[in-house]
Amino acid sequence: MEPQHVDVLVIGAGISGISAASHVLRDNPGASVVVLERRARVGGTWDLFRYPGIRSDSDMPTFGFGFRPWRDARILADGAEIRQYVEDAAADRGVLERIRFGRRAVSANFDTSTGRWSVEVEVEGEGEGEGGGGGGGGGEAEGGGERESYSAGYVVGATGYYDYDAPYRPEFPGEADYQGTLVHPQQWPERLDYEGKRVVVIGSGATAVTLLPAMAEDAAKVTLLQRSPTYLLALPKVDPLSSVLQKLRAPARLTHKIVRTRNIALQRGSYAFCRRYPRLARKVLLGLVRAQVGKGVDMRHFRPKYKPWDQRLCVVPGGDLFKVLKSGKAAIATDHIDTFTADGIRLTSGQELKADIVVTATGLSVRLFGGMEVAVDGAPVDITNRVLYKAVLVEGVPNMSLVIGYTNASWTLKADLAAAYTSRLLAHMRHHGHDIATPVASDADRSEFSVMGEALTSGYIARADQVMPRQGTRDPWRLWNNYYRDRAMLQNAPIDDGPLRFEKADATSPAQESTRAA
Repeated sequence: MEPQHVDVLVIGAGISGISAASHVLRDNPGASVVVLERRARVGGTWDLFRYPGIRSDSDMPTFGFGFRPWRDARILADGAEIRQYVEDAAADRGVLERIRFGRRAVSANFDTSTGRWSVEVEVEGEGEGEGGGGGGGGGEAEGGGERESYSAGYVVGATGYYDYDAPYRPEFPGEADYQGTLVHPQQWPERLDYEGKRVVVIGSGATAVTLLPAMAEDAAKVTLLQRSPTYLLALPKVDPLSSVLQKLRAPARLTHKIVRTRNIALQRGSYAFCRRYPRLARKVLLGLVRAQVGKGVDMRHFRPKYKPWDQRLCVVPGGDLFKVLKSGKAAIATDHIDTFTADGIRLTSGQELKADIVVTATGLSVRLFGGMEVAVDGAPVDITNRVLYKAVLVEGVPNMSLVIGYTNASWTLKADLAAAYTSRLLAHMRHHGHDIATPVASDADRSEFSVMGEALTSGYIARADQVMPRQGTRDPWRLWNNYYRDRAMLQNAPIDDGPLRFEKADATSPAQESTRAA
């Protein structure tokens, strides 16, 4: 069978993919769009993670889509609510019916003679959501699974950068001797019973900070075991401004715009303040923690050795973490693991933590395109040697967007900007009769760092250095992680500004003719 041809093929139906498809459909009437999603439901990360208390670590007015108001006054939301919000947005925008679930994109090759991507897809299951049927040319894979083939004028890589199959999980000394239950948050068992159990959570990031108060209510005791502290910031559960505007019955879109605009400014301002005045910022942050925990909790557990925003700040909604620490339902141990024992963990200090369950909130592994292999005219693309054009397009790779959200603000702010830019680029190409758009860089545009290597020092950021594209040395190849700067560049700057090379395909296929005629 001939591969099914579409104008735009989006890989991933999480926040980034739904945003991309929504923008393309809105700004390019008549364009054919298909979204491939490996899982059975919309949501991406928010469908994958099921551990207790899972929630956003960014405020929802900015973590939500710019085009769809978040109508709840709560600052953060739990995972199930976010997943439902994303699915509702997909349904309202006409994207849900275009999603093909249970499809894993295996490889993609761009043919410059036709100006088209050929994408091979493995069918892992039909899925549960709407639009789960096939549609591409089918066949048997070498491993026995069904394969489908798609042809696309443009591909959007919207899979994020987490490896859904394999989280980061270091091996601990003596681990084989442990007789209890070991769990990683990314692979949380559906019916894990921790009521009345002694639990140790290894880690200090957002997941660990979320798990501690969530499990403390039912567990006998929960201990957070960290090698080093992280900066914590308590926020109220409910946003006072949102509450006031809702009581005044302000339109939802107006409320969303006002609160979102304020929060973007606060995010950017606080980040800039921390980077410019690290000593003062540290003093302020630690002072806020001291006010929350009181004198009964040792502050050494909250004093990181690094500067504020060398790693991402962890948000504590309503001070829930501090409350369970003060109540004695939870505790913190700052130490290194000497060895696991049959019934717990012995620390280098000699302290022993008894544990029926150990949760290894040790982080995530990084993988781009969901593991899809990318090639141009049959030549594999090593993305670790490429730079990004305007932080969206990959150097030397035609007709492809790669969505990478912010590390120092809400992911969705950047995902929306990337989606809007991609939509503008497609409209520009259609208007001028271009088949191919390729960003072209020079060696002088490329640094030795990855796009994340200079930003933060978190574990997964450091591991990502060997996986991610290189950081550029100057505009438009440098990634700034600055919403205001990116907005000006992606929404307002001209599309045809020099480094982006536009071409017609050498050979014209029937699919191209029908697309142009439409």
